[in-house]
Amino acid sequence: MKSVLRLLPLVVLVAVVLGLVLPVVAQESVIVAAADCSYGGEIKSIEAVDAYTVKFSLCYPDPALPVKTAFSAFAIHSADQLTATGGGGDELLSNPIGTGPYKLENWDRGNEIVFSVNENYWGEAPIEPTVILKWNSEAAARWNELQAGTVDGIDNVSPADFAAVEANPDFKLYPRVPANIFYLGINNKVKPFDNVKVRQAVAMAIDKQRIVDNFYPVGSIAADQFMPPSIFGYTPDSVKTAYDVEAAKKLMEEAAAEGGFTLPVETTLSYRDVVRVYLPQPGIVAQDLQAQLALIGINVTIDMQESGTFLDNSSAGKLSLHLLGWGADYPDATNFLDFHFGGGASEQFGDKDPVLVDLLKQAAQLSDTAKRLELYLQANDEVASFVPMVPIAYGASGVAFKAGIANAYSGTFAAEQFRVMEDSADDNIIFMQNGEPISLYCNDETDGETFRACEQISESLTGYELGGGGVVPALATEWVGNEDATEWTFTLRQGVKFSDGSEFNAEDVLTTWTAIWDAASPLHVGRTTNFEYFGALFGKFLNAPA
Repeated sequence: MKSVLRLLPLVVLVAVVLGLVLPVVAQESVIVAAADCSYGGEIKSIEAVDAYTVKFSLCYPDPALPVKTAFSAFAIHSADQLTATGGGGDELLSNPIGTGPYKLENWDRGNEIVFSVNENYWGEAPIEPTVILKWNSEAAARWNELQAGTVDGIDNVSPADFAAVEANPDFKLYPRVPANIFYLGINNKVKPFDNVKVRQAVAMAIDKQRIVDNFYPVGSIAADQFMPPSIFGYTPDSVKTAYDVEAAKKLMEEAAAEGGFTLPVETTLSYRDVVRVYLPQPGIVAQDLQAQLALIGINVTIDMQESGTFLDNSSAGKLSLHLLGWGADYPDATNFLDFHFGGGASEQFGDKDPVLVDLLKQAAQLSDTAKRLELYLQANDEVASFVPMVPIAYGASGVAFKAGIANAYSGTFAAEQFRVMEDSADDNIIFMQNGEPISLYCNDETDGETFRACEQISESLTGYELGGGGVVPALATEWVGNEDATEWTFTLRQGVKFSDGSEFNAEDVLTTWTAIWDAASPLHVGRTTNFEYFGALFGKFLNAPA
């Protein structure tokens, strides 16, 4: 199947070559479209109606499209740079051209990233001219840096340090409402986890409350389903798996008797040594789970991997058991369930559950909240039965800043925007997070540390209100959907420029989205070519290999 591209009229193309400026009315629409919807994805076409109007036509309703377009994974990039870099390579990954409040000044690998003000920013100019992003995987080290005055703020304060931060008048703690999930991922293509009884036994064998009590800050909750209560789609009446080691042992014995393996089982538990809101003490939690699983005859070898390698391996389904989690990008079930278990989800958990895939597809297309919740109740019960993973904790967390940093806050559904913060003591904001960004082309990333960096320099069509989940205008000033939510038209902000001074218009939106959506595009490269967010939230890619 090939996409259909209707080009600009010849007079416009000639004008572009000659560097002439034509009025908007001289531009006809440019459309990238699937021949039909049989390819299996959500998007039917993306059309640049004119220089400042873009229309998405969908194969099925999606009431959440404006919320999804706010993701860093769908940030708009310069069409010129995408074309010049072929959609990948170090120039794009390490120095993308954005429309955000800051631009990249220098990336000292392994040490820090320095951002300076984007003089072409369309919005209110950042208060501080410089932002410096540092990282350290140790929470205690980050707290020491804050106390020493070498940084202005830190992410993910250690549970052990919450009280100390709150008691010290020189600093202020900004807690986050739990909007995340920490889970033990299970690959059902790896024996003996291909037997659902084994997966169910693993779920029964984990003492979630013990883990929360010992390794999480106050306010954290033992998870009873994949979504936390703060997310629409959480259903308190869903099936809950009780902690029962004896019942887990019995299930393991039954599964072994059915053939295919003997007890004890030898396997690997993989993780990355990067602190997250959902997992504040990765290594210690891995050891605790190792001890708990040994009680039911599963002996695990702990395997710590480099962060980027770990994420790539988990997405590709190369791990047996693994520790991972998810922080909300927006407060809706599609962000949690569809991304992880829908038809376009990665191979992280092995084979997908067709019953669950169908339930999620139905729910995502409904605008009636009551009917959606009925389906999510079934979906959450199906997750508990199929056990693609074991939900363990909803982690409370917080960021800490010097008390003198004005307008500081903690981000929940997006990273903190440093443009609004002010330090009267100097002319910069220095922030220390858990890990180094993987790249600065976030359309092909899923890592939260990476998104924080990207969100300082790049913007999407829509955005999130500071510290909240409400959708607000960004590169689009307004958007409207038709009655059945199968067509969404975005009116673009005029007068916006990229940091290199080039004009932003509908061509940049069309080029950015097509590079992600169309697997046959020469720009569909990125860092891994996976574009995992898109596949999970919008189904299959156009022209994807069979």
